[in-house]
Amino acid sequence: MQVPLDTLWREEFGWRLVEWGATQRPTLPWRLADGSGQRDPYRVWVAEIMLQQTGVTTVGPYFERFLARFPTVAALAESPLDDVLKAWEGLGYYARARNLHRAARLVVEQHGGELPSNADQLARLPGIGRYTLGAILSLAFGQPAPILDGNVRRVLARVFAITEDVRAPATEKTLWALSEALVPVEAPGAFNEALMDLGATICIPGRPRCLACPVMTLCAARAQGLQDSLPIMPKRKQTPHYDVTAGVIWRGEQLLVAQRPLDKMLGGLWEFPGGKCQAGETLAECLKRELREELGVEVAVGEPVTVVPHAYTHFRITLHAFDCALVEGEPQAIEAADVRWTTLDAVDQFAMAVTDQQIVAALRAEANRLTTESTES
Repeated sequence: MQVPLDTLWREEFGWRLVEWGATQRPTLPWRLADGSGQRDPYRVWVAEIMLQQTGVTTVGPYFERFLARFPTVAALAESPLDDVLKAWEGLGYYARARNLHRAARLVVEQHGGELPSNADQLARLPGIGRYTLGAILSLAFGQPAPILDGNVRRVLARVFAITEDVRAPATEKTLWALSEALVPVEAPGAFNEALMDLGATICIPGRPRCLACPVMTLCAARAQGLQDSLPIMPKRKQTPHYDVTAGVIWRGEQLLVAQRPLDKMLGGLWEFPGGKCQAGETLAECLKRELREELGVEVAVGEPVTVVPHAYTHFRITLHAFDCALVEGEPQAIEAADVRWTTLDAVDQFAMAVTDQQIVAALRAEANRLTTESTES
């Protein structure tokens, strides 16, 4: 695909966007400058990792708590992974936290605790893909590196009236080339930030706010009346659904939690053990089989605790939690990284996914109900 991009057009697009961004940029905690006026690379890095797959509004409080807990690369590197996952708890996509922790240790070991400004060295760190690389290089180090996230993809597709599927490999290549051609040598960070902000606040999905756009007269989609129909996105596939079970195994006042293997989804998080139902299984049969395979124990499945529907990126689940009693065997970490006995009061020390947190909430609600009934009687 050939897209005309002459020097004068590119310069006008750039200065309009940067000028707009200087007055319209939202105040965000990761945009604070240090005393020299430069962005702190560590803050930029943490923010960009958190912002992968997660909105700005959600990230803000997590970012501030995370930086208070791990104020430097060294502090992050020295901390146990369990502490990092606990600080990340509820933000989702936990591979980001594991990669950030691994990368911090490599930065300390190989780069003296300073995030490298060299593109090749930076790209070798876990969790830093092409977009994150460009964001860090431009925002933290002032290098003219391109970026392409969902907001930027939408802006470019409209500005250049790209009518192909923006997720198709050939179109993706074109969009990266455009991003690289547009980013200026002067103030590349301000340009990239304004480009992202434009997509987030003005060039929004559906019906863009064209009359407020600083580059409206340079937009081919606006000129052709295509702004509401672009970008062209691939059709969504039907999202699969799975029934999943979890067992709250009691031993007196203690309950059992298991740690997921690091190389699996939600790796490193703690959970009430269980798994996905197979065809033809009842929920109780599934739970007994899963606990036998995962922990090497036989259980009696008791009353339901709660039912938790949850949507992940590519599938949905309905999680059915049951009280369970040990019948035979001592729990072993066969298909888990670790197992621990804890109490309902102390379970908060373990980093858990939102689904298991809801099981904890249900258990506490039931415990409070029983306490209230006992007191009233």
